[in-house]
Amino acid sequence: MTPDSILKEAEEAMKKAVDYLAKELRGLRTGRASTALVEYVKVDYYGQATDLKSLAAISVPEATQILIQPFDPSSVGEIKKAIETAELGLTPQVDGKIIRVNIPSLSKDRRSQLASQAKKMGEEGKVSCRNARRDANKHADVLGKDKTAHIPEDDIKTLKDEIQDLLKQYEGQIVKMVDSKSAEIMEV
Repeated sequence: MTPDSILKEAEEAMKKAVDYLAKELRGLRTGRASTALVEYVKVDYYGQATDLKSLAAISVPEATQILIQPFDPSSVGEIKKAIETAELGLTPQVDGKIIRVNIPSLSKDRRSQLASQAKKMGEEGKVSCRNARRDANKHADVLGKDKTAHIPEDDIKTLKDEIQDLLKQYEGQIVKMVDSKSAEIMEV
């Protein structure tokens, strides 16, 4: 491995952690309807666990309601069951060939629970980034001990500093994302 490939690999791993966190945070309730709340609910569709967004058109006709129109009307029952078992605190109502999900307003306690859940997700994202740093530092150490690579100790130290700077950058992004989501959740 070269110093550049080590750095690139670390950055890719950190970016994946941040992207994953962003996707997870979109699924947290904030008191208003969002298609992201139900898009990734897994529905048992002919024996396959399938994302709801692949099985239905999801829209938000008003601020407190999600409307789900299955492409296959026979899947209405399975979709309703999947939303109920997803522990989102939502109760779907079947209205012919469509499903309506009313979003109740959040209590103060529930808002603080969701905000702490967002913080927990953020910590998990930071841990993933730190694991990427640890792995990159191990690769750097191996590269430094490799006599055939002829890489000076100063270059290995510089590489480790660059890895640490990357970590700070991505942790900063995570903190901003979590703070933003927490503020959005606590908004009344």
